[in-house]
Amino acid sequence: MIEAPIYLDGFATLPLAPEARDAMLQVWAQPGNAGSPNVSGERAARQIAHGRAEVAALIGAAPSEVIFTAGATEANNLALLGVAQRAATLYPHKRRIIVSAIEHKAVLEPANVLEAQGFELSIAPVTRDGRLDLAQFEALLGDDVLLVSIMMVNNETGGIQPVAEAAALAHAAGALVHSDAAQAAGKIAIDVLDLDLDYLSLSAHKCYGPMGIGALYVAAHAPRPMPLMHGGGQQDMMRPGTEPVALIAGFGAAAHIARTRLAEDSFHSKTLIDTVLDGLTSRQLRFRRITGEAGVVPGSAALLLDGVDADRLCAMVSRDVSLSTGSACTSGQIKQSHVLEAIGFSEADAAQVIRILCHRYQDVASVTAAAERIAAAADRSRLAAGEVRQ
Repeated sequence: MIEAPIYLDGFATLPLAPEARDAMLQVWAQPGNAGSPNVSGERAARQIAHGRAEVAALIGAAPSEVIFTAGATEANNLALLGVAQRAATLYPHKRRIIVSAIEHKAVLEPANVLEAQGFELSIAPVTRDGRLDLAQFEALLGDDVLLVSIMMVNNETGGIQPVAEAAALAHAAGALVHSDAAQAAGKIAIDVLDLDLDYLSLSAHKCYGPMGIGALYVAAHAPRPMPLMHGGGQQDMMRPGTEPVALIAGFGAAAHIARTRLAEDSFHSKTLIDTVLDGLTSRQLRFRRITGEAGVVPGSAALLLDGVDADRLCAMVSRDVSLSTGSACTSGQIKQSHVLEAIGFSEADAAQVIRILCHRYQDVASVTAAAERIAAAADRSRLAAGEVRQ
Protein backbone atom coordinates (compact mmCIF):
# COMPACT_ATOMS: atom_id res chain seq x y z
CA MET A 1 0.00 0.00 0.00
CA ILE A 2 1.54 3.32 -1.09
CA GLU A 3 1.26 6.04 1.51
CA ALA A 4 -0.12 9.38 0.41
CA PRO A 5 0.80 12.01 -0.36
CA ILE A 6 3.73 10.95 -2.51
CA TYR A 7 6.32 13.66 -1.95
CA LEU A 8 7.77 15.23 -5.11
CA ASP A 9 8.34 18.69 -3.61
CA GLY A 10 12.01 18.14 -2.77
CA PHE A 11 13.04 21.64 -3.84
CA ALA A 12 11.02 23.02 -0.92
CA THR A 13 12.51 20.64 1.65
CA LEU A 14 13.73 17.07 1.90
CA PRO A 15 12.91 14.36 4.47
CA LEU A 16 15.04 14.23 7.58
CA ALA A 17 17.69 11.53 7.33
CA PRO A 18 17.33 8.92 10.12
CA GLU A 19 21.01 9.43 10.92
CA ALA A 20 20.40 13.15 11.45
CA ARG A 21 17.40 12.46 13.66
CA ASP A 22 19.39 10.01 15.79
CA ALA A 23 22.28 12.44 16.16
CA MET A 24 19.95 15.17 17.40
CA LEU A 25 18.16 12.89 19.84
CA GLN A 26 21.50 11.86 21.31
CA VAL A 27 22.46 15.49 21.91
CA TRP A 28 19.07 16.41 23.37
CA ALA A 29 19.39 13.52 25.81
CA GLN A 30 22.51 15.15 27.33
CA PRO A 31 22.22 18.94 27.57
CA GLY A 32 25.29 21.09 27.40
CA ASN A 33 26.40 24.59 26.39
CA ALA A 34 29.70 24.79 24.55
CA GLY A 35 30.48 27.99 26.42
CA SER A 36 30.27 26.36 29.86
CA PRO A 37 33.53 25.39 31.64
CA ASN A 38 32.40 21.90 32.63
CA VAL A 39 32.25 18.37 31.27
CA SER A 40 28.84 18.91 29.68
CA GLY A 41 30.11 22.04 27.96
CA GLU A 42 33.20 20.22 26.71
CA ARG A 43 31.02 17.46 25.27
CA ALA A 44 28.85 20.04 23.49
CA ALA A 45 31.95 21.71 22.09
CA ARG A 46 33.17 18.38 20.71
CA GLN A 47 29.79 17.73 19.12
CA ILE A 48 29.88 21.14 17.46
CA ALA A 49 33.41 20.54 16.23
CA HIS A 50 32.42 17.18 14.78
CA GLY A 51 29.37 18.64 13.02
CA ARG A 52 31.43 21.52 11.65
CA ALA A 53 34.06 19.11 10.32
CA GLU A 54 31.41 17.03 8.51
CA VAL A 55 29.81 20.08 6.91
CA ALA A 56 33.24 21.34 5.87
CA ALA A 57 34.08 17.94 4.33
CA LEU A 58 30.90 18.06 2.24
CA ILE A 59 32.19 21.14 0.39
CA GLY A 60 35.96 20.57 0.58
CA ALA A 61 36.56 23.32 3.13
CA ALA A 62 38.52 23.56 6.39
CA PRO A 63 36.34 23.40 9.53
CA SER A 64 37.55 26.86 10.57
CA GLU A 65 35.98 28.26 7.38
CA VAL A 66 32.42 27.18 8.31
CA ILE A 67 30.14 29.55 10.23
CA PHE A 68 26.78 28.17 11.34
CA THR A 69 23.66 30.27 10.77
CA ALA A 70 19.91 29.82 11.13
CA GLY A 71 19.66 28.84 7.46
CA ALA A 72 20.73 29.77 3.96
CA THR A 73 18.71 33.00 4.12
CA GLU A 74 20.82 34.27 7.00
CA ALA A 75 23.99 32.97 5.33
CA ASN A 76 23.15 34.88 2.14
CA ASN A 77 22.41 38.04 4.10
CA LEU A 78 25.65 37.70 6.04
CA ALA A 79 27.60 37.22 2.82
CA LEU A 80 26.14 40.20 0.97
CA LEU A 81 25.45 42.71 3.73
CA GLY A 82 28.38 41.69 5.91
CA VAL A 83 30.92 41.79 3.08
CA ALA A 84 29.60 45.14 1.84
CA GLN A 85 29.95 46.63 5.31
CA ARG A 86 33.48 45.25 5.67
CA ALA A 87 34.42 46.57 2.24
CA ALA A 88 33.47 50.12 3.14
CA THR A 89 36.97 50.56 4.59
CA LEU A 90 38.89 47.90 2.64
CA TYR A 91 37.67 48.75 -0.88
CA PRO A 92 35.97 52.18 -0.81
CA HIS A 93 36.11 52.46 -4.63
CA LYS A 94 34.23 49.18 -5.17
CA ARG A 95 30.57 50.11 -5.03
CA ARG A 96 28.90 47.66 -7.40
CA ILE A 97 27.26 44.27 -6.82
CA ILE A 98 26.35 41.75 -9.54
CA VAL A 99 23.73 39.04 -9.02
CA SER A 100 22.06 36.77 -11.54
CA ALA A 101 18.45 37.37 -12.54
CA ILE A 102 17.40 33.95 -11.18
CA GLU A 103 18.81 34.20 -7.66
CA HIS A 104 16.68 33.23 -4.66
CA LYS A 105 14.93 36.12 -2.95
CA ALA A 106 17.33 35.61 -0.04
CA VAL A 107 20.03 37.02 -2.34
CA LEU A 108 17.96 39.48 -4.36
CA GLU A 109 16.47 41.22 -1.34
CA PRO A 110 19.81 41.87 0.44
CA ALA A 111 21.13 43.10 -2.92
CA ASN A 112 18.21 45.53 -3.08
CA VAL A 113 19.05 46.72 0.44
CA LEU A 114 22.61 47.44 -0.67
CA GLU A 115 21.29 49.36 -3.67
CA ALA A 116 19.20 51.48 -1.31
CA GLN A 117 22.36 52.11 0.71
CA GLY A 118 24.16 53.55 -2.31
CA PHE A 119 25.66 50.54 -4.06
CA GLU A 120 25.03 50.05 -7.75
CA LEU A 121 23.25 46.78 -8.54
CA SER A 122 23.75 44.97 -11.85
CA ILE A 123 21.56 42.02 -12.83
CA ALA A 124 23.19 39.35 -14.97
CA PRO A 125 20.77 37.78 -17.47
CA VAL A 126 20.30 34.09 -18.22
CA THR A 127 19.82 32.09 -21.39
CA ARG A 128 16.55 30.49 -22.52
CA ASP A 129 17.48 27.27 -20.75
CA GLY A 130 17.93 29.10 -17.44
CA ARG A 131 21.72 29.21 -17.25
CA LEU A 132 23.79 32.30 -16.54
CA ASP A 133 24.76 34.01 -19.80
CA LEU A 134 28.53 34.08 -19.31
CA ALA A 135 29.21 36.50 -22.17
CA GLN A 136 26.78 39.09 -20.80
CA PHE A 137 28.02 38.44 -17.27
CA GLU A 138 31.60 39.14 -18.33
CA ALA A 139 30.48 42.36 -20.01
CA LEU A 140 29.11 43.59 -16.69
CA LEU A 141 32.39 43.11 -14.84
CA GLY A 142 34.71 45.99 -14.02
CA ASP A 143 37.18 47.13 -11.38
CA ASP A 144 34.32 48.80 -9.47
CA VAL A 145 32.63 45.44 -8.70
CA LEU A 146 32.96 44.38 -5.08
CA LEU A 147 31.00 41.12 -5.08
CA VAL A 148 29.16 38.81 -7.44
CA SER A 149 26.61 36.23 -6.30
CA ILE A 150 25.77 33.34 -8.62
CA MET A 151 23.70 30.44 -7.29
CA MET A 152 24.98 26.91 -7.87
CA VAL A 153 21.60 25.31 -8.61
CA ASN A 154 18.35 27.12 -9.26
CA ASN A 155 15.55 26.31 -6.83
CA GLU A 156 12.79 26.39 -9.46
CA THR A 157 14.38 24.71 -12.45
CA GLY A 158 17.10 22.54 -10.90
CA GLY A 159 19.48 24.01 -13.47
CA ILE A 160 23.17 23.77 -12.58
CA GLN A 161 24.88 27.12 -13.06
CA PRO A 162 28.42 27.71 -14.47
CA VAL A 163 29.78 28.88 -11.13
CA ALA A 164 33.43 27.95 -11.72
CA GLU A 165 33.51 29.82 -15.02
CA ALA A 166 31.80 32.85 -13.49
CA ALA A 167 34.19 32.83 -10.52
CA ALA A 168 37.22 32.80 -12.82
CA LEU A 169 35.89 35.80 -14.75
CA ALA A 170 34.96 37.69 -11.59
CA HIS A 171 38.30 37.10 -9.89
CA ALA A 172 40.13 38.22 -13.02
CA ALA A 173 38.24 41.51 -12.65
CA GLY A 174 39.16 41.75 -8.97
CA ALA A 175 35.73 40.93 -7.52
CA LEU A 176 34.82 38.63 -4.64
CA VAL A 177 32.56 35.65 -5.38
CA HIS A 178 29.65 34.20 -3.42
CA SER A 179 27.44 31.25 -4.37
CA ASP A 180 24.16 30.16 -2.84
CA ALA A 181 24.57 26.37 -2.82
CA ALA A 182 21.44 25.54 -0.81
CA GLN A 183 19.98 23.41 -3.62
CA ALA A 184 23.32 21.89 -4.65
CA ALA A 185 24.81 20.50 -1.45
CA GLY A 186 24.28 16.76 -1.13
CA LYS A 187 23.02 16.50 -4.72
CA ILE A 188 26.15 17.29 -6.71
CA ALA A 189 29.82 17.29 -5.79
CA ILE A 190 31.10 20.60 -4.40
CA ASP A 191 34.72 21.60 -3.86
CA VAL A 192 35.11 25.24 -2.90
CA LEU A 193 38.81 25.17 -3.83
CA ASP A 194 38.20 23.84 -7.33
CA LEU A 195 35.37 26.34 -7.77
CA ASP A 196 37.59 29.10 -6.32
CA LEU A 197 34.83 30.60 -4.19
CA ASP A 198 35.21 33.20 -1.46
CA TYR A 199 31.81 32.57 0.16
CA LEU A 200 29.19 29.83 -0.11
CA SER A 201 25.81 29.41 1.59
CA LEU A 202 24.27 26.13 2.74
CA SER A 203 20.94 24.93 4.13
CA ALA A 204 20.65 21.74 6.17
CA HIS A 205 17.05 20.89 5.31
CA LYS A 206 17.80 20.93 1.58
CA CYS A 207 20.19 17.98 2.07
CA TYR A 208 18.21 15.76 4.48
CA GLY A 209 19.15 17.69 7.61
CA PRO A 210 16.99 19.62 10.09
CA MET A 211 15.24 22.91 9.40
CA GLY A 212 16.53 25.92 11.30
CA ILE A 213 20.23 25.68 10.52
CA GLY A 214 22.54 26.53 7.65
CA ALA A 215 26.10 27.66 7.19
CA LEU A 216 28.29 30.21 5.45
CA TYR A 217 31.67 29.19 4.10
CA VAL A 218 34.16 32.04 4.41
CA ALA A 219 37.44 31.26 2.67
CA ALA A 220 40.50 31.78 4.84
CA HIS A 221 41.85 34.33 2.35
CA ALA A 222 38.58 36.28 1.98
CA PRO A 223 37.55 39.41 3.91
CA ARG A 224 35.52 38.40 6.93
CA PRO A 225 31.93 39.67 6.82
CA MET A 226 30.90 42.13 9.49
CA PRO A 227 28.36 40.50 11.83
CA LEU A 228 24.67 41.18 11.37
CA MET A 229 24.13 40.64 15.09
CA HIS A 230 26.16 41.37 18.21
CA GLY A 231 26.34 39.36 21.40
CA GLY A 232 28.59 36.87 23.13
CA GLY A 233 31.26 36.65 20.44
CA GLN A 234 30.70 33.02 19.43
CA GLN A 235 31.97 31.81 16.05
CA ASP A 236 34.74 34.42 15.92
CA MET A 237 32.12 37.14 16.41
CA MET A 238 30.83 36.69 12.87
CA ARG A 239 27.67 34.99 14.14
CA PRO A 240 27.29 35.39 17.92
CA GLY A 241 24.80 33.42 19.97
CA THR A 242 24.75 30.07 21.72
CA GLU A 243 25.31 27.37 19.11
CA PRO A 244 22.32 25.00 18.59
CA VAL A 245 24.27 21.83 19.36
CA ALA A 246 21.57 19.35 18.34
CA LEU A 247 20.88 21.06 15.02
CA ILE A 248 24.59 21.19 14.27
CA ALA A 249 24.90 17.49 15.06
CA GLY A 250 21.96 16.76 12.76
CA PHE A 251 23.44 18.91 9.99
CA GLY A 252 26.77 17.14 10.39
CA ALA A 253 25.20 13.70 10.22
CA ALA A 254 23.19 14.62 7.13
CA ALA A 255 26.30 16.06 5.48
CA HIS A 256 28.25 12.87 6.20
CA ILE A 257 25.57 10.63 4.68
CA ALA A 258 25.17 12.91 1.67
CA ARG A 259 28.92 12.89 1.01
CA THR A 260 29.40 9.15 1.39
CA ARG A 261 26.44 8.15 -0.78
CA LEU A 262 26.51 10.94 -3.35
CA ALA A 263 26.97 8.59 -6.32
CA GLU A 264 24.32 6.18 -5.04
CA ASP A 265 21.82 8.97 -4.44
CA SER A 266 22.53 10.46 -7.86
CA PHE A 267 21.86 7.17 -9.66
CA HIS A 268 18.73 6.48 -7.63
CA SER A 269 17.31 9.98 -8.13
CA LYS A 270 17.94 9.86 -11.87
CA THR A 271 16.12 6.52 -12.04
CA LEU A 272 13.15 8.01 -10.21
CA ILE A 273 12.77 11.14 -12.34
CA ASP A 274 13.16 9.09 -15.53
CA THR A 275 10.35 6.86 -14.24
CA VAL A 276 8.12 9.88 -13.63
CA LEU A 277 8.76 11.36 -17.07
CA ASP A 278 8.32 8.00 -18.80
CA GLY A 279 5.05 7.57 -16.93
CA LEU A 280 3.76 10.96 -18.06
CA THR A 281 4.82 10.27 -21.64
CA SER A 282 3.17 6.83 -21.72
CA ARG A 283 -0.09 8.47 -20.63
CA GLN A 284 0.19 10.96 -23.50
CA LEU A 285 0.64 14.00 -21.29
CA ARG A 286 2.18 16.77 -23.39
CA PHE A 287 5.06 18.49 -21.61
CA ARG A 288 8.57 19.81 -22.07
CA ARG A 289 11.48 20.35 -19.70
CA ILE A 290 12.04 24.08 -19.50
CA THR A 291 15.79 23.57 -19.04
CA GLY A 292 16.10 21.83 -22.40
CA GLU A 293 19.36 19.87 -22.59
CA ALA A 294 21.08 21.89 -19.85
CA GLY A 295 22.37 20.05 -16.81
CA VAL A 296 20.11 19.72 -13.77
CA VAL A 297 20.52 18.15 -10.35
CA PRO A 298 19.69 14.42 -10.32
CA GLY A 299 16.03 13.67 -9.64
CA SER A 300 14.76 17.06 -10.75
CA ALA A 301 12.57 18.36 -13.54
CA ALA A 302 10.79 21.64 -14.23
CA LEU A 303 7.99 20.89 -16.66
CA LEU A 304 5.69 23.02 -18.76
CA LEU A 305 2.47 21.01 -19.05
CA ASP A 306 0.84 22.03 -22.29
CA GLY A 307 -2.61 23.48 -21.70
CA VAL A 308 -2.68 22.67 -17.96
CA ASP A 309 -3.16 25.21 -15.18
CA ALA A 310 -0.35 24.22 -12.82
CA ASP A 311 -1.94 25.69 -9.69
CA ARG A 312 -5.18 23.84 -10.40
CA LEU A 313 -3.32 20.61 -11.08
CA CYS A 314 -1.39 20.83 -7.79
CA ALA A 315 -4.64 21.41 -5.93
CA MET A 316 -6.35 18.48 -7.67
CA VAL A 317 -3.62 15.98 -6.75
CA SER A 318 -2.74 17.46 -3.34
CA ARG A 319 -4.22 14.57 -1.33
CA ASP A 320 -2.15 12.06 -3.27
CA VAL A 321 0.93 13.90 -4.53
CA SER A 322 2.85 16.89 -3.13
CA LEU A 323 3.86 19.19 -5.99
CA SER A 324 4.54 22.88 -6.30
CA THR A 325 4.65 25.58 -8.95
CA GLY A 326 7.59 27.93 -8.81
CA SER A 327 9.34 28.79 -5.56
CA ALA A 328 7.70 27.80 -2.28
CA CYS A 329 9.26 30.90 -0.70
CA THR A 330 7.16 33.18 -2.90
CA SER A 331 3.96 31.16 -3.09
CA GLY A 332 0.77 33.13 -2.70
CA GLN A 333 2.05 36.06 -4.74
CA ILE A 334 0.05 37.01 -7.81
CA LYS A 335 3.15 38.08 -9.76
CA GLN A 336 4.67 35.29 -11.84
CA SER A 337 7.96 33.67 -10.88
CA HIS A 338 10.87 36.04 -11.43
CA VAL A 339 12.93 33.02 -12.52
CA LEU A 340 10.54 32.09 -15.32
CA GLU A 341 10.21 35.74 -16.27
CA ALA A 342 14.02 36.01 -16.54
CA ILE A 343 14.09 32.93 -18.76
CA GLY A 344 11.60 34.65 -21.07
CA PHE A 345 8.33 32.91 -20.23
CA SER A 346 5.07 34.67 -20.79
CA GLU A 347 2.66 34.80 -17.87
CA ALA A 348 0.48 32.21 -19.61
CA ASP A 349 3.39 29.79 -20.09
CA ALA A 350 4.64 30.31 -16.53
CA ALA A 351 1.20 29.34 -15.22
CA GLN A 352 1.68 25.86 -16.75
CA VAL A 353 4.97 25.01 -14.99
CA ILE A 354 5.45 22.52 -12.16
CA ARG A 355 8.68 21.53 -10.45
CA ILE A 356 9.60 18.05 -9.25
CA LEU A 357 12.47 16.76 -7.14
CA CYS A 358 12.50 13.10 -6.10
CA HIS A 359 14.37 11.98 -2.98
CA ARG A 360 16.49 9.09 -1.76
CA TYR A 361 13.79 7.43 0.36
CA GLN A 362 11.36 6.91 -2.53
CA ASP A 363 11.00 3.87 -4.75
CA VAL A 364 9.95 3.32 -8.35
CA ALA A 365 6.47 2.12 -7.34
CA SER A 366 5.63 5.36 -5.54
CA VAL A 367 6.77 7.70 -8.30
CA THR A 368 5.02 5.55 -10.92
CA ALA A 369 1.81 6.02 -8.95
CA ALA A 370 2.50 9.75 -8.75
CA ALA A 371 2.87 9.98 -12.53
CA GLU A 372 -0.48 8.22 -12.97
CA ARG A 373 -2.23 10.69 -10.67
CA ILE A 374 -0.62 13.72 -12.32
CA ALA A 375 -1.54 12.56 -15.83
CA ALA A 376 -5.13 11.76 -14.80
CA ALA A 377 -5.53 15.16 -13.14
CA ALA A 378 -4.08 16.92 -16.18
CA ASP A 379 -6.66 15.21 -18.38
CA ARG A 380 -9.47 16.32 -16.07
CA SER A 381 -8.07 19.83 -16.01
CA ARG A 382 -8.07 20.09 -19.80
CA LEU A 383 -11.59 18.70 -20.06
CA ALA A 384 -12.77 21.16 -17.43
CA ALA A 385 -11.19 23.95 -19.47
CA GLY A 386 -13.16 22.87 -22.51
CA GLU A 387 -10.60 20.98 -24.58
CA VAL A 388 -12.22 18.62 -27.09
CA ARG A 389 -10.90 15.07 -26.88
CA GLN A 390 -10.90 12.99 -30.09
